[in-house]
Amino acid sequence: QVQLVESAGGLVQAGGSLTLSCVGSGFTFSTFKMGWFRQAPGKEREFVAGSNYGGWGINYADSVKGRFTISRDNAKNTVYLQMNSLKPEDTAVYYCTAASDLVVVGGKWRSTDIQYWGKGTLVTVSS
Repeated sequence: QVQLVESAGGLVQAGGSLTLSCVGSGFTFSTFKMGWFRQAPGKEREFVAGSNYGGWGINYADSVKGRFTISRDNAKNTVYLQMNSLKPEDTAVYYCTAASDLVVVGGKWRSTDIQYWGKGTLVTVSS
């Protein structure tokens, strides 16, 4: 059974930092591209960051470039999202995702290419 289990999110003040982690199981982690999407209240789900199999091919949404960093440890079946300089508009439910292959369009992953989704974890940034 495939599982993607995100770490707990939390409440952070604007300007603060938070690191999310996600452990994958039930599939061969190193052969999947791993990424993060998010969904803010009342908005559509959007791509945040993604990493290819070995971690050398990285994509970020423009809104998080320079502030968020995605990384992965294939030995631990874990992908991370380090979030710095958080803003209130980063408030959302963050989802860990996995795809065996996908097409990057305009520097973004498409949600329709994602094979596995985590349950999501809420990050709230207060102003």
